[in-house]
Amino acid sequence: MSQNHFTLSFPLKTPGDAKTLAELLPPLMPQLFEAADIIGTIHYSRFTVLSEKTLLFLGDFDGEFGQLMTDLAAHAGPVFDAIFQHVVNPPPTPVAINAEAFVKWTGAHLLHALNLYTAYPDVTAREIKALAAAADVHDTSEQRPFLVILPIKSSIAFTEVKLLLLARGKGTTKDLDKVGTPHFAQFVPLEDNQIGFFTVYDGTFETYIADFTKNIGQVFDLLFKFTKNAPPSPCRKHLQEFIDFAAGANRAPIGFYSAYPGLTVQDVHALIADSKSQAGSQRFAMTA
Repeated sequence: MSQNHFTLSFPLKTPGDAKTLAELLPPLMPQLFEAADIIGTIHYSRFTVLSEKTLLFLGDFDGEFGQLMTDLAAHAGPVFDAIFQHVVNPPPTPVAINAEAFVKWTGAHLLHALNLYTAYPDVTAREIKALAAAADVHDTSEQRPFLVILPIKSSIAFTEVKLLLLARGKGTTKDLDKVGTPHFAQFVPLEDNQIGFFTVYDGTFETYIADFTKNIGQVFDLLFKFTKNAPPSPCRKHLQEFIDFAAGANRAPIGFYSAYPGLTVQDVHALIADSKSQAGSQRFAMTA
């Protein structure tokens, strides 16, 4: 599997810098989106303000982290130059002419996910875009980011939650496959004993949560034993409470980028299946 995920943590100088960046970043997003289109290896990305002291930048991509950061330095350097004005101990700027330092700095501020879920692990962003263009498939639904932050009760509980999520990796993948609408998903350990659950999904929030609860609610039932102010469990019997909790814990994304907006998970699966079928037919024709 060539797909990966990154969560970058930018430590901010003051609480005022968090507010400033929330206002500064949206006008810069067209430049970042154009860079992502040029680079061609990013499936999804988004920023979010985690707290008064931290900005997060998340993405799902193909290939190696270092190469992606090198490409971002070359094509989106001014975006990061603006961010680093508000960051503690930033790398030298302009980023575009200090790419090596930028790669080193981002590597040191990379938060490692406890799992990596992808609904289609064997295709790249470029391949999906090419298949969709060839089949003229687009805008069948709306993709949405989901950025839920779970505050864990203590450092001891935080360690237990991380171990639990690591141990349950393959089971979580199977459960998310059953939901059928998440494209990518990760659990990521964050500052102050928090766990981030980050996904990109199809359709409406309420439908997603309802389907999610049926298929992966038991994971959150376990997590909620360690979570501050958790909703009642089991989730499947307290759907509205879970919806309310998730809505309240969801952070607003800044600049949600999608390489193939409007395509559902099922669209992507159908495009892959058609491509394999056509390839098989061509091989048969050549050998006939």
